[in-house]
Amino acid sequence: MSAPALRAGVFLDRDGVLNEVVVREGKALPPASLEELRIMSGAEAALHELKAHGFALVAVTNQPDVARGAQRREVVEAINAVLLGALPLEGIYVCYHDDADRCTCRKPQPGLLIEAARERCIDLSRSVMIGDRWRDIEAGRRAGCLTIHLAGNHAEESPTVSPDYRTRSLLDAATWIMSQCAPRGGRT
Repeated sequence: MSAPALRAGVFLDRDGVLNEVVVREGKALPPASLEELRIMSGAEAALHELKAHGFALVAVTNQPDVARGAQRREVVEAINAVLLGALPLEGIYVCYHDDADRCTCRKPQPGLLIEAARERCIDLSRSVMIGDRWRDIEAGRRAGCLTIHLAGNHAEESPTVSPDYRTRSLLDAATWIMSQCAPRGGRT
């Protein structure tokens, strides 16, 4: 029996890419509850377009507030369930660790992307990572993906590694991906 064919994928950070961040005291934070969850304008249309063109769509997110005791895992999972119900994502991979844990899944480490690629038959060399923080861009680079920096409406340092493309719009990012990275083998 032959191995399944590998697909091109798009990895997306969650907070600031799929849903809006909550800005408190000038700091961009994930939503603390379902009531604070707002899906980004254009996210649904962009993801449906990418899905129609054959890309596997997977979210990869750091949620260190769980390790820090500032958020409950059940709330993160409830937010993820809403996103999975509203958007054409195949899955959401989460790192609940903080930097001190030195895990391989916390971005900028590429562990979440590698795990998702293995489980979902995604070819990292034909894939793209979209994120609003330097950690996302670095994780994508380390995994061997093209990278897109989605500039947000919050203060965040620029990526230390130059992304392959910069934009303020997920719809624009989708258009760039479809023009640069058409998946081989047609639609999935």
